Amino acid sequence: MKHAFRTAGALALGAVALAALPAWAQAAATPKPVVNSGDAAWMLTSTLLVLLMILPGLALFYGGLTRAKNMLSTMTQIGAAACLAMLVWVAWGYTMAFGDGGSFVGGFGKLFMAGVTPDSVSGTIPEYVFACFQMTFAAITLALVLGGTVERMKFAAVMVFGLIWLTIVYFPIAHMVWAPGGLFFAMGALDFAGGTVVHINAGVSALVAALILGKRIGYPIERIVPHSLTLTGVGTGLLWVGWFGFNAGSALAANGSAGLAMINTFVATAAAALAWMLVERVNGHKGSALGFCSGIVAGLVAVTPAAGNSGPFGAIVLGAVASVVCFYAVTVLKPRLGYDDSLDAFGIHGIGGMIGAIGTAIVYAPALGGPGKPDYAIGGQLGTQAAAVLTTIVWASIGTVIAIYVARALTGLRVRPEVEREGLDLGEHGERAYDH
Repeated sequence: MKHAFRTAGALALGAVALAALPAWAQAAATPKPVVNSGDAAWMLTSTLLVLLMILPGLALFYGGLTRAKNMLSTMTQIGAAACLAMLVWVAWGYTMAFGDGGSFVGGFGKLFMAGVTPDSVSGTIPEYVFACFQMTFAAITLALVLGGTVERMKFAAVMVFGLIWLTIVYFPIAHMVWAPGGLFFAMGALDFAGGTVVHINAGVSALVAALILGKRIGYPIERIVPHSLTLTGVGTGLLWVGWFGFNAGSALAANGSAGLAMINTFVATAAAALAWMLVERVNGHKGSALGFCSGIVAGLVAVTPAAGNSGPFGAIVLGAVASVVCFYAVTVLKPRLGYDDSLDAFGIHGIGGMIGAIGTAIVYAPALGGPGKPDYAIGGQLGTQAAAVLTTIVWASIGTVIAIYVARALTGLRVRPEVEREGLDLGEHGERAYDH
């Protein structure tokens, strides 16, 4: 995605030079953007693949990890949050993220997609297609945050929180990293498909929200276990399939960069799945189905910023390392610190995203098979990546605090204790996932 945006930036500079010419000369010299039908078809497909990640992928993955009494509420929160994100994206999200603006946020010239027509082109694809693709990123990022808050947060609070959070957290960070003129885009930060924008952002926000929300009743004394690892396994498979749209689609074209992102997504994920099960054995446990699924997601998260910025060897190493670190974050760090990140959104997405974002600076090196130039300097890029990571952590933390307290002021934030004990399926929606 970054390469595609740099190409667009070069075209924009050319347009500035042409502006000094007479009108007739501009008309003759300016090449008319042309849609490549192959690229457009690939991006339409990629957009639907990312939607598949949300519904049913993430809904089943998260839903299976909850207790049976909260299955429907978890799926409903994810679906409704995604719908909210889609509407907000069209209203003001797209223009805040990709409209002309400053270093931190775009302008408001494209509110409700003003000025965008079927003839508008972004790179080699229709601008509407680009906007739809990016819309699904906003939708899944908000949905990921809910992994830290399920089983105790009111549905109304989720909606209020999501509205505020998207506006003050997601859209500005997306602009900073991906928009020409954005702070970290200009600095040269590498984030092919959303290590900072999606995963660090979502993971840190989930942790902050979970800390403010408080622990679930009974946690950690009572045994709280997934009610259906079968559904979680199905959701994991759908996430992996959809992630090819997420990563390879971020090339914004059906080209070699998309192919590189695809093979890296394969091998990083495979390495991470096996690494998690191996480290379980090393720690005296059996290799588990839950560990297999967790490893897959950890690998997918870690390779996201590196998908088109690494060779296959680097992707394998990155996936395996991230999986091992995420394992210890979930099994050692979380119990020691005592926070209740319900579905380990921080332990996998936050930690995995940080490793992926920092590690991208290393695997980008041509000596490791990466696409960097021969004179590429790892040290300088590490500094840039670290700055982007730290800024994302701080921005997401502050923005989440604001969003969660606004939600608490307007909705009360947390369900009543009796509703939490009964389950949010009945208490919030009047339904049961399983009527037996």
